[in-house]
Amino acid sequence: MFRVGFFLSLMLCMPVALGQDKVLEDREPEAATGFANKSAVVAKEFMVSAANPYAAWAGKKALMQGGSAIDAAIAVQAMLTLVEPQSSGIGGGAFILYWDNTTQTLYTYDGRETAPRQTNAAHFLQDGKPIPWRDAIVGGRAVGVPGVLRALEMAHQKHGKLPWIGLFRDAAIAAEEGFKVSPRLARLVAMELHPGLKEFIASKNYFYPDGKPIQAGVIRKNLPLARTFNTIAEKGADAFYQGDLAEKIVAAVQKASINPGTLTMADLQEYKAKARSPLCGGYRSYRVCGMAPPSSGGVATLQILRMLEGFEMGRFAPNDPQALHLFTQASRLAFADREKFSADPEFFSHPVAAMISGSYIKDRAKAIKPGQDMGKAFAGDPFPHEKLARDNAYELPNTSHISIVDGQGNALSMTTSIEMAFGSGLMVEGFLLNNQMTDFSFVPEVNRALVANRVEPGKRPRSSMSPTMVFNKQGELYLVVGSPGGSRIIDYVAQTLVGVLDWRLDIQQAINLPKITNRNDYTALEKGTSLEQHAAEFEKWGHKVKVQDLNSGLHGIMLLDDKLIGGADPRREGVAVGL
Repeated sequence: MFRVGFFLSLMLCMPVALGQDKVLEDREPEAATGFANKSAVVAKEFMVSAANPYAAWAGKKALMQGGSAIDAAIAVQAMLTLVEPQSSGIGGGAFILYWDNTTQTLYTYDGRETAPRQTNAAHFLQDGKPIPWRDAIVGGRAVGVPGVLRALEMAHQKHGKLPWIGLFRDAAIAAEEGFKVSPRLARLVAMELHPGLKEFIASKNYFYPDGKPIQAGVIRKNLPLARTFNTIAEKGADAFYQGDLAEKIVAAVQKASINPGTLTMADLQEYKAKARSPLCGGYRSYRVCGMAPPSSGGVATLQILRMLEGFEMGRFAPNDPQALHLFTQASRLAFADREKFSADPEFFSHPVAAMISGSYIKDRAKAIKPGQDMGKAFAGDPFPHEKLARDNAYELPNTSHISIVDGQGNALSMTTSIEMAFGSGLMVEGFLLNNQMTDFSFVPEVNRALVANRVEPGKRPRSSMSPTMVFNKQGELYLVVGSPGGSRIIDYVAQTLVGVLDWRLDIQQAINLPKITNRNDYTALEKGTSLEQHAAEFEKWGHKVKVQDLNSGLHGIMLLDDKLIGGADPRREGVAVGL
């Protein structure tokens, strides 16, 4: 009965579209043309927006059973581990924002990976030089201590309503009975993006059965993962961090045929998720809240927005090139600060208040000139600090985001990742291990100046994950949003916020907008969209322009007029579902 009920619930959870009706004022955004835009989804009771239909529907089922937003998130993350293994999973890490509507309190939970205790500053050096990036991402050396399960457990203990044991059941059943391989997963496997995925026996057998890449539409089972979920469900997160499963994780890392690592049982047993204070700041009449360091996303997103406050962004049409120029300049300045100052706050004094303070932001924004690209920006001097060098870490664009609002008005914004597509390539009992160690700087110092984000034992690498919540001037929750995309996450989220808060778009319209990024390098315009025609205009203003794919994966929920309006990125296969 349970299994029939689960798959019946998948059919009942199909989203209800808004059609072409605009929720806010009549300002239709300039549409992207390289893909079919999605329409917003409206619900009254609750909403889940996630990167795969299986996962969204598993989350909806938890909410239909009276679960809270964190209960649904656990069900979603378990299912994503199975159906979207290239992006996130229990072998990775996450940042969680959780809004408790009863107490009107915002909590944040840090489930970022940590460096094993036996690592040191020379972790990615050979003969004093950084090893090639494609060599570093593969195998045990790239694996950080996974944190997502501890973070989910910590949040569940405070905010959960349903028993932990039942939250992995749907994913376990789907793993045992099989799921339909999505076109995106099949395409990424066929592209052989990961240089090591075919080098490790477990990964090769799973993703390349009979030596051929798995095909879209086939039913794929993952019996080891079903057993893993059942064990974690019965014994809690401890079953992951100690005992047989932990021993298998350590063995996979230490005995990897490529780049064996130093992860130990002690590393797993000692890992702790952290409850941190949210990072909030004003933007016009709104309050925008994100994740504090070691995520750079919360700081950088706020910096971009606050530097734009001095410009009347609302007078521009959505994605007007003049407005986007201003956006790229604010992004340059924010990324310049990020490259120098963002690191684990337990290893580096990081007074983020100084970086988003009104006086500092106003001073930084003086460099923004309409119609003139500033070129390479340099970090500011927001607070006294030791001499620091810029970071050279390369953050890769495979991650997942989950946005949820439950029936009691509690909400969750969670960005979760195993880093590069398919992580380290190492598969243990049905799930992939991360390669988040490559989010550290490969070099510990430059010209005798230390890099804040250098490798140190027990340290959490810098991240760009930017789970975000926005509150209106009455203090009511207004927006829940986030995205995958490596370091471009910051721009994807910030542009979406400008779309909603300045251009008065609904969340789906803002997500649909053609994307633009500038990470203090060049201005990227999304290939196959209407932004391509403005390349010459940006070049005239001094921009170095590249037209390329910008594969965001935004998922968001807007709360407006007693309705929940859900959005999912048309560039990926996610959906918003509600009741």
